Amino acid sequence: MSTRSLRKLQSNKDLESPKASENIEEIPECDENERAKDEDDEDAVDDELTTSSSSKSKKKKNSVNKNAPQNIFALLSEEAEKREDEDVDSEENAEKTENKANSAVRAKRKKKKKNKAKENQAVKPVEEEDEIAATVRFIEQNGVGKQVTSLTAVNGVRSNECLGLTQKPVLSIEHRNLNPENEIRRIFGSRVVENDRTQRRNRSRPFRKTWLVQPKEGWLGINKTGLSMRLDSTKGDLQYFVFEHSKAYQKVQFEFLDAVETLHPENIINIVKLYPYHIDALMQVSEIYKMSEDLQGAVEMIERVLFVFEMSFHPMFNLTTGTSRLDYRRNENRSFFLALFHHLTSVGRRGCWRTALEVCKLLLSLDPENDPLCVLLMIDFYAIRSEQYGFLVRLFDEWESHRSLSLLPNFAFSVPLALFHLSANDESKLKRAETMLQRALIMFPGILFPLLDKCSVAPDSAVQKHAFFTSTAQASQSVELQQLIELYVGRSNSCWKEPGVMLWLENNVGKVLERVDVNDPLVLECIAKRTSTYRGTPRNIHRHLIISEIKEALSRLPPEVRFSPILSYDPLPPLDAISSYKRPPKPPRAAQQLGNPVSAFFQSLWPSFDPQAPAADQVGAVGGRPEGADLRQGVATLVDAMRHLLDGIRFTPPPAENAERENAEGNNAEDEEDEDGADDEWD
Repeated sequence: MSTRSLRKLQSNKDLESPKASENIEEIPECDENERAKDEDDEDAVDDELTTSSSSKSKKKKNSVNKNAPQNIFALLSEEAEKREDEDVDSEENAEKTENKANSAVRAKRKKKKKNKAKENQAVKPVEEEDEIAATVRFIEQNGVGKQVTSLTAVNGVRSNECLGLTQKPVLSIEHRNLNPENEIRRIFGSRVVENDRTQRRNRSRPFRKTWLVQPKEGWLGINKTGLSMRLDSTKGDLQYFVFEHSKAYQKVQFEFLDAVETLHPENIINIVKLYPYHIDALMQVSEIYKMSEDLQGAVEMIERVLFVFEMSFHPMFNLTTGTSRLDYRRNENRSFFLALFHHLTSVGRRGCWRTALEVCKLLLSLDPENDPLCVLLMIDFYAIRSEQYGFLVRLFDEWESHRSLSLLPNFAFSVPLALFHLSANDESKLKRAETMLQRALIMFPGILFPLLDKCSVAPDSAVQKHAFFTSTAQASQSVELQQLIELYVGRSNSCWKEPGVMLWLENNVGKVLERVDVNDPLVLECIAKRTSTYRGTPRNIHRHLIISEIKEALSRLPPEVRFSPILSYDPLPPLDAISSYKRPPKPPRAAQQLGNPVSAFFQSLWPSFDPQAPAADQVGAVGGRPEGADLRQGVATLVDAMRHLLDGIRFTPPPAENAERENAEGNNAEDEEDEDGADDEWD
């Protein structure tokens, strides 16, 4: 008996063995649907096996036919072996089908186990949520929850111990909200910025990733700008940082100050060409672009400033947590505050209100105690425009106790407006909004008529005739309060132009007049507070009025501020400013060196005269007159200047058509002079 036949018998015994039957009995019972699926799978497997076996047999037959031996007995023996091979192949195929069926059943069994595990996992979170709810109830009952909502006495930011139990600090920021392109994509769709993004991906990235601005294609690479940041001190969770200027940067700063004093914009532009990342020069050039109505160029200069600052950030300086501080009194830090202010106004001008709000939060978090640029006077506007009403209400609730935000006209009107937008299905918020709006109208009655005028709405005749919003408001309103009112009206009048908002305002104005007529005690209280509180405007408010460029508010600046020299790169610096280095004393001027006012006057007539130029004997190796030269060379220079001046004087002859008339007039004049001379001689 051949080995192939023995293998065949052994396989038959294995199929009839009890282990195989036990294995078959161990298969769990399935549903009818699963059995139908199994049968379909087995039929498909059988079909595949039959097709494969038939293809194999055809290939073998073809090979046999091609290589058929010529001996007949050899052919018969080969056909017998071929039949045995076919039998073995069929048995092996049967075993494979059984193994596949068993594996399919095992896979279904595993799927059932996985489904059961998923059901068990789905049940567990419910139990965990119950435990969490229980712990929260325990905390609230024991009074720990009251500590969660408490504010730190210094900066109004919640402590880190409470962050695990409550929401993020009120001034926390998300990086993705600092990019205006993300907001444009949310408003107009991704197709608007798709082309710009593809171009940016195609070009190489010579800079690392930044959050405040995105570097543009024409910008030069940054190697060493001379600007750096160091950690100055740490107080609790707060970290105080300082920007620093290197020695080379200080020299460029002195050159910039000299260029500013010459009053020639070309000198400042030349500094930017030589040093393309000098902070103050870029900000001054941005102002020059703005004066020439090139807003795009002005925005690009400010973006370049922010890019340089962000490239020099300390590794521990964090934009999002609200715990990084900068002192505005330091000269090196002020430009960062001013650049952020100009950046948020330009972003808001583009309609990216949420990005402008995030930059406002960042600017306020740098120095919330002093608020050197008075961000609190405009953060409410960007919160309303970006529809972040909950943030504005939360900021008011958390900061009112230690900052008295209700005394600012913008918060007194914007917070009830935010509550009105939130009161779609909440009567309590609507009631609170009406109460706060009526109190704001009683506290600041002089805001109603300018606001209605900006909204192009004519007030009711009863309101126009009532003295509370006209004569009483003007009598009890100081100049300082008038500045704040005109600033709010000029900036936030667009928030009140909705028909529903205007109708709500009209209803509350009528209720306020009723309370005034019945002599409500709140009216007298607000009048006394209004006349005694707003006396003297802080310097940071004047600084805000200057850089905000709202015409209505600029007209109310006091004369000592309006007529004082104001530098756009550093408007109204603090009186207690801190400087880490001083500007060296300037050498005497060339005109002073001569000592003669007449010679100084003639020298000033020279077209290339520079009043800030150093004396010739102090220039030395730079290219001026060496020491020890006599005064005659200076006199020769003045003579040359006079000669140049006289050569430039030309007299233009009169037109030809009027020559005869002028000659006649000249003759008459000569005759009159002769007659006068004769009369004088007679006398």
